[in-house]
Amino acid sequence: MEEMNNENLYRVIDANLNRLREGIRVVEDICRYGFNNQPISLRLKQIRHQTKIDQTGYINFRDSSNDVLKTSTKSEQKRENLNEILIANLKRAQESSRVLEECFKIIDTEKSELFKKIRYEIYTIEKDIFIS
Repeated sequence: MEEMNNENLYRVIDANLNRLREGIRVVEDICRYGFNNQPISLRLKQIRHQTKIDQTGYINFRDSSNDVLKTSTKSEQKRENLNEILIANLKRAQESSRVLEECFKIIDTEKSELFKKIRYEIYTIEKDIFIS
C-alpha cells in the first residue's frame, strides 16, 4: 500500500467532517421533530456547532465523483423505523469522529482532542436516548 500524502489525508478529513455533521443532524432532527426531545436536541446542536472548523483547506481535495464506495449498499437503503435511523446515524457520527481524531493526530493535536471529546459526548447521548 502506498503511503498517504497530505492530499489523501485532507480528503479523508473532508469526507469525515461532512459525515460527522450529517450524522449528528439526522439524530438531532429525529430527536427534535420525531420525539420532541428538547434537551438532547440542544446537546446535539451544540456538538454540531463544535464541528464547524474551517474546511477550506480540505475541500480542495474533495473528489466525490470518484468515490469508490459512493453507491449505497442494500443495508443502507433499508430502515424499519426511526430507531434504526437513529442507531445508524449515531454510529456514523461516532465512527467519523474517531477517524477525525486519528487523522488530526498527524497535523493538529488540539483538533484531535476536540473530536475525541465529541466522540465521547455522542456515546453519552446514545445512552441517554435509549436508556431514558
